[in-house]
Amino acid sequence: MTLEESPHLVLGRVRFLLECIQYFRETKPLPESLCYVPKDVYYKICRDSQSVIYTGKNYIPVWESPRLSKKISKFIKFKIELRKGACIRATGEEYLNSYGLWVKMNKEQMEEYKSGCQLEEGWIVLGRNADGWNRLQPLESLDRIQNEQLLYGYGHKPVNRWEQVVDAKYSHIAGQNIKIAEMDEVAVKRLRYIPPNWTYECDEDLIHYLHDAKDRETENFSNVSQYLEKIEVSSEEGEASARLTDGLSETYWQSTSCEKPHWIRLHMKKNVIIKKLILLMDEMDSSFLPKKVNVYGKHYNDLKILKETDIDNSSYSSGEACVLEYMHIFMPTIEIHILECEAGGMDTRIRGLKIIPQTLNVGMGTDVNADIFQSSNLTHYPKLARVEPDVLYQRAIVILRFSKILGNIITHLIPAWNYSIGTFLQLKYIRQFFLLIKQRSPLIVQLLKDTESEAPVVLPNVVINRRLALKHRENPSFDPSYNNSIFSQMYYGLKYSKEIQKPLDYRWSAKHTQWWKCTFVLENMIDGGGGFRESLSDISEELCPSQMDGPLPLPFFVRTSNQGNDIGKSRDTYVPNPSCKDFAKYEWIGQLMGAAFRGNEFLVMAFPPIVWKQLTGEAVSWNKDYLAVDFMLVKLLETLEEIDEEAFEFQFGNELTYTTMLSDQRVVDLIPGGSHIPVKYEDRKEFIQLVQKARLQES
Repeated sequence: MTLEESPHLVLGRVRFLLECIQYFRETKPLPESLCYVPKDVYYKICRDSQSVIYTGKNYIPVWESPRLSKKISKFIKFKIELRKGACIRATGEEYLNSYGLWVKMNKEQMEEYKSGCQLEEGWIVLGRNADGWNRLQPLESLDRIQNEQLLYGYGHKPVNRWEQVVDAKYSHIAGQNIKIAEMDEVAVKRLRYIPPNWTYECDEDLIHYLHDAKDRETENFSNVSQYLEKIEVSSEEGEASARLTDGLSETYWQSTSCEKPHWIRLHMKKNVIIKKLILLMDEMDSSFLPKKVNVYGKHYNDLKILKETDIDNSSYSSGEACVLEYMHIFMPTIEIHILECEAGGMDTRIRGLKIIPQTLNVGMGTDVNADIFQSSNLTHYPKLARVEPDVLYQRAIVILRFSKILGNIITHLIPAWNYSIGTFLQLKYIRQFFLLIKQRSPLIVQLLKDTESEAPVVLPNVVINRRLALKHRENPSFDPSYNNSIFSQMYYGLKYSKEIQKPLDYRWSAKHTQWWKCTFVLENMIDGGGGFRESLSDISEELCPSQMDGPLPLPFFVRTSNQGNDIGKSRDTYVPNPSCKDFAKYEWIGQLMGAAFRGNEFLVMAFPPIVWKQLTGEAVSWNKDYLAVDFMLVKLLETLEEIDEEAFEFQFGNELTYTTMLSDQRVVDLIPGGSHIPVKYEDRKEFIQLVQKARLQES
């Protein structure tokens, strides 16, 4: 039963989501249902990736630990003889590292095969990474269990997967008495464990680390040729098929035959099992875009359909369409058939292919590798580097499980749901989790599309004198009103343009590739798009100059203290000027930023992270975020809080008053008459709080 078919499942997962959000925020152990691991799982031996049950005799080594050195044989404690047709009983606790996928056996299970076993737990290998498939697989597949539940009801057999346990616990369906298989208490306790001094900020750091690791993995898969023996297409001119694997977005393969289907035939390298097969497109190709795609697999001259896909507008906007995913067996030949094109087009145009190979089938809800959590990989995450790698691995598993539930339910909460107001407000606390859900990109594309407006029929023309702007940039004091800047010429030129019938809202789609035309005084240029992009670049340079020692042409942003003192992080960034109150122009800057995001244009705004967080409504932290603005002030206040009274009197005396300097170099009172009131030792913490509040809210 899917979420779309059952409102009970939707409401249950919303209840579960709200409870988990509260536990994350309060750093409490997460619900047992999220951390569920079955106590007993039966595994069968598979001869190869075709999942044929092996009928001979096998010996399964039992290791003391999955954390192996190079000499792995010394960790083998005994071997289990598995005869024809027999299965092996283990727990559902898995462990994935660079060697392979492991599963734990408890003492009771090992006693079945070796009496008097002294180990509290042992580990067996389900599959090695070098093989690319699981040698040991669960006796009953998830598909079979789900089909039996549909036929015989949910009480037919106890559920033993964590997603099912979540639904059983939180979805109150009348008349259903769902049984839950006994859990492995030791494994559940490990997943619920919270290390000392762990905070929600640590969870956020771990999420960012997992996202970075995923990006690195995607980069490794960018060369699709490494997985292919060769590639064939239905119509070939020259080396057209090579353009599918050259990694260049500006090249493409285009069919030249009016007969459909157009096809791409992939001859896979041995044992490459596809996790995801993605077509790369450009929405500007309009009628050449594939609309209906079938993917077939060929094995022993038997061609069978693997997946049918109707590509929607969100895929066109993102430039990617996944046409095959989560294969469990190796297919030597894969054929992509394009049956229909957008708007009835005859030929198709494909910009490239992306293949992500399947590794090992992991049942605990995540395929994250435990070895990535070694301290040597965490130099940019000091809070994580202090935690044991296996503890980080266990925490990563529950974070990824929660992200999966969030991804499944998110389309029911955003952009609107009749009963989602309270839940929607809770999402702001877990927005970092959005980095890990696969629905993130399609959701962004859909939200942008839903808020699009029609582009102006006639492009406004703006006259710009770049020579005057250059003189202003060299010496802004000659033009305090900055009317000669590119920024002001653009702002007033668009505001009073004759071509504009109504104010521009800058919510155009990416198809609107030029927002205005530029006529440059005394320059022989016809603006076909280049002048427009040069004007954006000039505005960026005026707002946040790349030269750190020159004058500022515009008053909207000022250099951070870190830039002036040449210390700390983000030394090349800018913050809003507390003295500037020209809010209409700030609004226009925000519109340009939004339009650049929608249209994939470059508008370089060099802000520290704290500014971006404030723009997106995220909570900011003085100790974490303000270091990138004024490192010396943060450290000074830390020293002031910890100093003893004698040192305080010696260092500050009566010279420290209730004042602070803002980013625009103005000194302001923190309390009425503060410049005349010295700070006493016993009041220093109040002074620190006032300084932090003034600086965080200065603009």
